[in-house]
Amino acid sequence: MDKLLITGGNRLHGEIDVSGAKNAALPILCASLLTADAITLHNVPDLKDIGTTLKLLGQMGVKSEKSGRDSVTLSAAHVDRLEAPYELVKTMRASILVLGPLLARFGEARVSLPGGCAIGQRPVDQHIKGLEAMGADIRIEHGFVVAKASRLKGASIVTDMVTVTGTENLMMAAVLAEGRTTLENAAREPEVVDLAELLNKMGARIQGHGTDRIVIDGVERLHGATHQVIADRIEAGTFLCAVGATGGEITLRRAAPHTMGATLDKLQEAGMHIECGDDWIRGAMNARPRATGFRTAEYPGFPTDMQAQLMALNTIASGTAVIAENIFENRYMHVQELVRMGAMIDIDSHTAVVSGVEQLLGATVMATDLRASASLVIAGLAAQGDTTIERIYHLDRGYERMEEKLRAVGANIQRLTGKDA
Repeated sequence: MDKLLITGGNRLHGEIDVSGAKNAALPILCASLLTADAITLHNVPDLKDIGTTLKLLGQMGVKSEKSGRDSVTLSAAHVDRLEAPYELVKTMRASILVLGPLLARFGEARVSLPGGCAIGQRPVDQHIKGLEAMGADIRIEHGFVVAKASRLKGASIVTDMVTVTGTENLMMAAVLAEGRTTLENAAREPEVVDLAELLNKMGARIQGHGTDRIVIDGVERLHGATHQVIADRIEAGTFLCAVGATGGEITLRRAAPHTMGATLDKLQEAGMHIECGDDWIRGAMNARPRATGFRTAEYPGFPTDMQAQLMALNTIASGTAVIAENIFENRYMHVQELVRMGAMIDIDSHTAVVSGVEQLLGATVMATDLRASASLVIAGLAAQGDTTIERIYHLDRGYERMEEKLRAVGANIQRLTGKDA
């Protein structure tokens, strides 16, 4: 099993190209099920979760052809299996996103209940509630969501909570439904907007994406399209936290700063000097960071996917930061690993109090989920001595060639494989 070995203490200088957003690419790949025509996607990141999704779609009969590093063309003209099996779904919660497209286009679906990172309960009841409102007959049988509908009907749907994948699933289902569907309390994330923009290119009629009220007028069929996936705001934020912890200056190319308001604000509070253009961000840090408290919230609030990374920055900051995790109830699993490196963190339910220390010390630590992995990389880069991070398969689910990108800007980081690991 691969590991990362980091020798801390190096300041970061240089440029990094930001990859396409995993959380945008996954639903966009699933949207290929909505048409028999070809969909060509650019800026698709080369990640484990992307590979899993392509394998899942391939088992259903979707043909995919890669070209270059980050482009893929998909054709769902000959789908012959309307099932997402447990062995693939268990590793990646986003697999539930095939439910809406399959039901909308083919009238039935059998999708295993999902897995993914163990960061808390993420039930699919809001997906089911919305699809039932649109006329679907849904049962849970032997660990599968079994759904049928002759043709979905437009409906007014108010979700009990803001759910990104729920909004995406219901939006994809509604584009082929008969009549108008209104999604109230919809997720506003940039990844939801990116999916809606692709669907509109395919002939869908969606309005209001980016607000909490999305209106979809169903159409008879969708056609092919070409689309570029937006930049990964979480990857960009992670690299900025890294330079905040180590000092130095990096420029992020192919970025989307307009999607990162809350993250950039908090990094500036921490003392980072930030400049932005349309598709680039420059971050410079030349002093010890200042402690910066925050509360995670749905977009446009501070993203839960950046909580662990900014916590890592706070571990070496001047002062004390209070962090409130309001999205997932089990998203402090990285804390005990940071404490192994000398961090001072106290947890009380959903609140973490981080008292900054002068210096972290390298240690052997274990990644417990995707964003926890990133926080340990940041801590290792800032720590004195060597840090070994185990179980980095979590990291590979959401970061493309992270060690290569960091090494290119001066980090002493290497992947250990085979006998070396």
